[in-house]
Amino acid sequence: MKTLSRIYMWVVFLLLYAPILVLVLFSFNRAGSLNHFSTFSLYWYRELFRDTEALVALKNSLYLAVSSSVLATVIGTLAALGLDRMKSKAVKTAIKSVTNIPMMNPDIVTGVSMMLLFVAGMSLSFLPIRFGFGTMLVAHTTFNLPYVILSVLPRFQQMDKHLKEAALDLGCTPTRTFFRVELPLILPGVVSGLMLGFTLSLDDFVISHFVSSPDFQTLPLYVYNQTAHEVKYSMYALCALMVFVILGLLLLVNFAGSRGPKTKKAPRAGKVGGVA
Repeated sequence: MKTLSRIYMWVVFLLLYAPILVLVLFSFNRAGSLNHFSTFSLYWYRELFRDTEALVALKNSLYLAVSSSVLATVIGTLAALGLDRMKSKAVKTAIKSVTNIPMMNPDIVTGVSMMLLFVAGMSLSFLPIRFGFGTMLVAHTTFNLPYVILSVLPRFQQMDKHLKEAALDLGCTPTRTFFRVELPLILPGVVSGLMLGFTLSLDDFVISHFVSSPDFQTLPLYVYNQTAHEVKYSMYALCALMVFVILGLLLLVNFAGSRGPKTKKAPRAGKVGGVA
């Protein structure tokens, strides 16, 4: 049984990662063909960076990913703080279930529902809604929120509650206690949520397709539009770069998420309350 399990595992890994490895390998193929590999070259990467339209799409993707992930991290951290402070278990469970809906829904359902929401909002004259960066920012922030909350909330639950009480006893206000005591302890979860949100926003296509406009095109939309015509071979280099970036971010997420406070010491009066 162990042998069969290992064979099954390797077959699954092969089916998942073999296409990605082929894509990365042939992005260095000077011949520009999938039929044969001629020589190892960075030619198509140089061609990619000469493509003005691709660079504009890359800039739009980075701008949207940074904006939506930061906004989702701020809102999600405050939401996790509220859930941690909530007394009623029934209300807390209900809110957590509602919060997870964007994560559990298929992307196409979320995309269509967001599109219909914006179209309905356009019928109201006092709401200046236009498809473009604004609608994509709202949509990306929405589907990033559950992941941020799931990253930050366990940090609140693992934190020693006596640290907050000690800080309050030493003269800290609740706001100062949060920034001086709680935030440093939950920071690995916050960073994990931020990076995860950035990664999800960077490679999202389905939801972006429904709420975008021709004036603001992200990198996944640009790649999709290329498939409607003759695909430039530089797109293989572009996809390989996206694989490298997302792999690096996922490694950073796992590294940040695995780091936590090693010891839990009560804060000293001079450090927390500002009183020597």
